Amino acid sequence: MTTSSHDLFVTGLKNAHAMENQALSIMKPQASRIENYPDVEAMLKRHITETEGQIERLEAILDGLDEDRSALKDMALSLAGTFAAVGHTVAPDEIVKNSFANFAFENFEIAAYKSLIALAEASGNTQAIEALEANLDEEIAMAEWLDANIETVTLQFAALKEAGETAKK
Repeated sequence: MTTSSHDLFVTGLKNAHAMENQALSIMKPQASRIENYPDVEAMLKRHITETEGQIERLEAILDGLDEDRSALKDMALSLAGTFAAVGHTVAPDEIVKNSFANFAFENFEIAAYKSLIALAEASGNTQAIEALEANLDEEIAMAEWLDANIETVTLQFAALKEAGETAKK
């Protein structure tokens, strides 16, 4: 049995939908726990809103193709994201570990959208490219922000820790 580029595109869309739900399940608990890093909190909250918009764009593409979302993938990845977010809460350097994980996840999302755009072109689903590029641009912006701020977050964590203040969150 052969799989067409259209089938691969639809599978990729469903995976991206689940991936974005996973992202929400990671970011929302992080944002709710941040106390001493207002820039990180603001950026997370902004990206949560962007991610909700990304999900809406993906749903519009899937609806336009008369395709359902994969509820099982959505649930499984959301659960995995929740476990990942909870896993860092016990680390004394939670904010730093979250920064590493978020940077890695953003780059994963960037790769996923680049792949989806290539599949959209290959399968003739060019009407989806604008929405996918919008999602890609938001992921690139978040990854760039995380990259530009990892040193600041790390040094702020160290300064708070040395001062005996709550540095974890």
